[in-house]
Amino acid sequence: MPNTWGGRSQFEYSGSVETGTDIVYGKGWNVRVDAEDYVALRHHFLNRIVPVGTSRTDPPADSLGAWLIANVTITAIASYVAPILVLEGYAKRVDKHDICVIR
Repeated sequence: MPNTWGGRSQFEYSGSVETGTDIVYGKGWNVRVDAEDYVALRHHFLNRIVPVGTSRTDPPADSLGAWLIANVTITAIASYVAPILVLEGYAKRVDKHDICVIR
């Protein structure tokens, strides 16, 4: 199971960035991110260093978290989507801070 972006817990997912993912976290909560959502996300942040924005209530403007809330689900899922992007080679963690490069 992968760790969340902050590394304080783990989650599960099935599928892939290419086919869409079903993410299971917490006590059985789940959310779907469609392949089309990943395409749009990657296009929006292509070749940029951006904050991941894991805040559940106020992610920074122009962060992955803010984009996901505006375009995919009001549930804060950046803590899960960012590691998926890194694991599948679409993003790179730059340092310990909330930033990554979206490829």
